[in-house]
Amino acid sequence: MKERKSKEYFVADEVQFWHSFIFGKAFASSPLIFIVLKKFTPMVVSIIFRVFLFLLFLALIDWYSYQAFKTLFNNQAWIKIGFWIFSASVWLLVAYGFLTFNRDNPSQNFGRFMSLLVLSIAPKVIILGLMFGEDVVRFVAGAFQSITGNREGDFMPDRRKFVSQTALVLSAIPFIGVLHGVFIGKYRYRVLRHTLEFDDLPEEFDGFTITQISDVHSGSFDNKKKIEYGIDLINEQQSDVILFTGDLVNNQSKEMEPWIDTFKKLKAPMGKYSILGNHDYGDYMTWPTKEAKDANMEHLYQIQKEIGFTLLRNENVKLQKNGATIDLIGVENWGKGFAQHGDLNKAAENLADDSFKILMSHDPSHFDEVVKKFSKFIHLTLSGHTHGMQFGIEIPGFIKWSPVSWRYPKWAGLYEELGRYLHVNRGFGFLAFPGRVGIWPEITVLELKKKTA
Repeated sequence: MKERKSKEYFVADEVQFWHSFIFGKAFASSPLIFIVLKKFTPMVVSIIFRVFLFLLFLALIDWYSYQAFKTLFNNQAWIKIGFWIFSASVWLLVAYGFLTFNRDNPSQNFGRFMSLLVLSIAPKVIILGLMFGEDVVRFVAGAFQSITGNREGDFMPDRRKFVSQTALVLSAIPFIGVLHGVFIGKYRYRVLRHTLEFDDLPEEFDGFTITQISDVHSGSFDNKKKIEYGIDLINEQQSDVILFTGDLVNNQSKEMEPWIDTFKKLKAPMGKYSILGNHDYGDYMTWPTKEAKDANMEHLYQIQKEIGFTLLRNENVKLQKNGATIDLIGVENWGKGFAQHGDLNKAAENLADDSFKILMSHDPSHFDEVVKKFSKFIHLTLSGHTHGMQFGIEIPGFIKWSPVSWRYPKWAGLYEELGRYLHVNRGFGFLAFPGRVGIWPEITVLELKKKTA
């Protein structure tokens, strides 16, 4: 335990150092700079390299976007100058947002800066793809003409206006999509239903319904009317239980205070149960003392009680219906590459091997790394965490893709492996980028059925 805590504070100290370094406050003592840089050399090199790649990418998409404007408006200097003024303004505003961002006292301005960043990058990525593809063709054509001796003028043929026009027209699609995601998509709740059949489900639980919600991130909310609509939609499902799979807040328990009365309205006849997600521990901000961080956690526990949630921290409860029972297990956060507070052995101790088990575990990587190989058979695992990255394309029966799939193979929806089910909820709220593009906020209803011969 001590080793994990020291690592958490090590990361927090490094983040604080770089914030000071950027603003010049760390230059007061050059020996101190030497000591700090020496201490953080491996991570510093990694950060610098990633920042360099990101800046190179930004420069590339801006340059190619400019080429499209230049090809179409070559004789209109004010448009070309306006392009660079707009781009420079965006990057300066975004840089200002990142440099002044403070997790201890977050502002919705940071979300606006993130919206501006995505709104600027997404269309330019489309332009980059088409214009770079054209350059490949131009290069091949120039090389062929040089080899055959048919080249006239420059090595590479001139750009074609048609390609630039197509690039600019197609770039309007993600631009409109991002605008929709920021103003409408982030509160476009949808109810997704799944029916699961099991041989060993107690007959008394045939037709048992679960409403799963996840990743509330109350610190990001900015529209009470929309949140109340989402809560009403959850209650309309009239499920037997409501299960919340973590991340009630972004960083601090006080973020939930304005929403306690709203979430108190959630109703389920057989109870409301919850677990903790990685954001609930307050690990992503710097606390003045360990006591302050502990007090924040105690406050979060109290808020869960006020809402009416039974918080499961590496423990289990029995859900009873007409004399029969199933086991509901809840573990603290356990994620590959994240804090691993979860202890499935402890949470499932004293449970019978042949009982029907449902597990709540925030991070879906826990399923692949531990749950599916666990000694006691767990029939259904409920997770969240990924948000579907709040960006992707989903057309049922045709395509299901998000950039988060590169990090999490099981990132949204229902999965089955080794006879065990995993459901990953796309999240109720949003984080950092205040929008959802193609991946809408989700309320999941799962119906359990007794499999008939």
